[in-house]
Amino acid sequence: MTGKTIGEIQIGDTAEFAKTVSETDIYLYAGITGDFNPAHINAAYAEKTFFKARIAHGMLTAGFISTILGTFLPGPGTIYLKQDLRFLAPVRIGDTITARVEVTGKMEDKNKVTFRTICTNQDGTMVLDGEALVSPPKAPR
Repeated sequence: MTGKTIGEIQIGDTAEFAKTVSETDIYLYAGITGDFNPAHINAAYAEKTFFKARIAHGMLTAGFISTILGTFLPGPGTIYLKQDLRFLAPVRIGDTITARVEVTGKMEDKNKVTFRTICTNQDGTMVLDGEALVSPPKAPR
């Protein structure tokens, strides 16, 4: 199974992935990464923060972009080279996040593709904005 090659990708191509963030997702992410920031896992602490409740890790949300790039567009065989991110709003337990990528550029001679990367919540609020650079899979020989 191989994703799209650079010749099959067009500027303007898009793909999306949506997921509702659960409390379990946050605890699993904390356990896997070791990021036990109390803003994510301690309700009493989080109630005293600016957000007034626990929030998901920003990189958990950013991981949904990786899901798209490695699974859908370009897909399997893609190598993630760079990601610039701006976290714009909190993601709370129960939010449904839709990650979306759009091809913004191609460097065919270098086999590299740039993407606009965004994540929005169920209310349409943009929670993450960024740009990715990937190397899509090469055509089989």
